[in-house]
Amino acid sequence: MKAPVSAASAPDRRIVVAISGASGAVYGVRLLQVLRESPGVETHLVVSEAGWHNLQQEQDLDRVAVEALAHHVHDVRNVGAAIASGSFHCAGMVIAPCSMRTLAAVAHGLADNLITRAADVMLKERRRLVLMVRESPLNLAHLRNMVSVTEIGAVVCPPLPAFYLRPKSVADIVDASVARVLDLLDVPHGLSSRWEGLAPAGAAL
Repeated sequence: MKAPVSAASAPDRRIVVAISGASGAVYGVRLLQVLRESPGVETHLVVSEAGWHNLQQEQDLDRVAVEALAHHVHDVRNVGAAIASGSFHCAGMVIAPCSMRTLAAVAHGLADNLITRAADVMLKERRRLVLMVRESPLNLAHLRNMVSVTEIGAVVCPPLPAFYLRPKSVADIVDASVARVLDLLDVPHGLSSRWEGLAPAGAAL
């Protein structure tokens, strides 16, 4: 029989990272990379079948490379995994990116795979759930589902470019969005500069 994990041996915080089938797999990958280097953070990864396809198509990454970025990996079909239970102590969950199908399932409580079940657990346990939704343009069903998940406690955080930070590359744009997610999770980082207000009149930008 496995001995219970003591509070002393448990990580400071566990974070679930899910990658669903929307374009933007780079956000999930970058988030995993940063969390891997964050002291006291343990990551639990779950990827949908469409998510694996996008990781290959957009990032040229296979399962071995992606799974190596996480501390623990769970099969999306295994709804009996540890992260499917509210008794699993967890600081929060990010779906990066979040497809409109996954958004709809979360909005309507359809815990039909491990991603949507884990998200449902975050909501019922009043834990932080961040959805990096990806689609454009948005139809009325998308907008209503975003309202629904916000009303039940999730944070809709689309990965939108912050051009006022004057990004020099795609990597800068990605890091700025990931930085916002890390702030929502209260994870310290140095990914992106912070807005410090407008420069005084006449000052060089």
